[in-house]
Amino acid sequence: MIEAVKQAINSFSSPVTIFSASLAMFALFVLFPRQITSPWCTVPILLLVLAFFAVGLTDEHFVKIVTAPDNVPIVAMIFIAGYFTWYAMRKACLNDARLERGEPTFEKTETDEKVLVFPYLIYIEFVVALVYAIGLVLWSILLKAPLEEPANPTVAPNPSKAPWYFLGLQEMLVYFDPWIAGVLFPTLIIIGLCAIPYIDRDPQPAGFYCYKQRRPMVIVFLFGYWILWILLILVGTFLRGPNWNFFGPFEVWDVHKVVPLVNVNLSDFIFIKGLGWGLPKQWFLREAPGILLCLLYFMVPTTVAAKTWLKKLVEKLGPVRYSVLMILLLSMLALPIKMYLRWAFNLKYIVAIPEFFFNI
Repeated sequence: MIEAVKQAINSFSSPVTIFSASLAMFALFVLFPRQITSPWCTVPILLLVLAFFAVGLTDEHFVKIVTAPDNVPIVAMIFIAGYFTWYAMRKACLNDARLERGEPTFEKTETDEKVLVFPYLIYIEFVVALVYAIGLVLWSILLKAPLEEPANPTVAPNPSKAPWYFLGLQEMLVYFDPWIAGVLFPTLIIIGLCAIPYIDRDPQPAGFYCYKQRRPMVIVFLFGYWILWILLILVGTFLRGPNWNFFGPFEVWDVHKVVPLVNVNLSDFIFIKGLGWGLPKQWFLREAPGILLCLLYFMVPTTVAAKTWLKKLVEKLGPVRYSVLMILLLSMLALPIKMYLRWAFNLKYIVAIPEFFFNI
């Protein structure tokens, strides 16, 4: 029975199914936060996750990967990040419900309970610091440091993986050029996180957990954090094996696994497969459809949304802040779109200009 479950999970595990399932769960979480964060829904989800790990502990390969010293923190990150995301959304939904009933938020009811920083807060921080120090000592005793032999230029590990906090960028390198995955996207992430307080400057919902009044900002942040960062780290850690091939969670990492890849550019689809012509010699003619498509991708959704369902948001933010928000959001959506295009159509680049080392 357990082997059948593991085989079913392995057969289900592919980039398309895992990413699609993650997007579906994210959509349910942001569309129905009150129901998802309620105990009636949270407890079954937690039991399902624990059941998955319980089944995994019966598999030697799964245990070897999950219990690796450098992977244990990532397993803990799943539960820690999941708990704090659930806690913040739960508090936000409860506050939204209280505001709808005309009641004050939880934070306002706690403002009267004022205490001195010293000794109360200092005492709590000191105790927490001791607990963390004890935890780090126990961690260093129970888990060996993941140190390897001195670097050898003639021997390369397979798979060769970056540190866990760069695995998301390494996964992006499968779908984008290094200048996009290693420079542009990280820059947009940093700028986007710094820009959120300046884009949404509404002081009304400040100082307490809320979701309804800041739904667009919360959705953008959670999408970038969970889908484009945490999920890519998990995929790179547990599902990317030798030769950077994709493996199921209970599948043995076979170094001889061969996955045929026939990736073509958008210009090849249009001029060779579509029109039956040869590729134009001039790069600006060859890549004109891809360049036009990229411009339309950023212009059309921004304009249409401003005239229709995001009209109130434009009035609230103004044209400049709204444009910055949409550029950041569409840049974030470009990653899953490009991933699906690679999986479904073997599309390598939308714009490929090797003459100037510029590929999108």
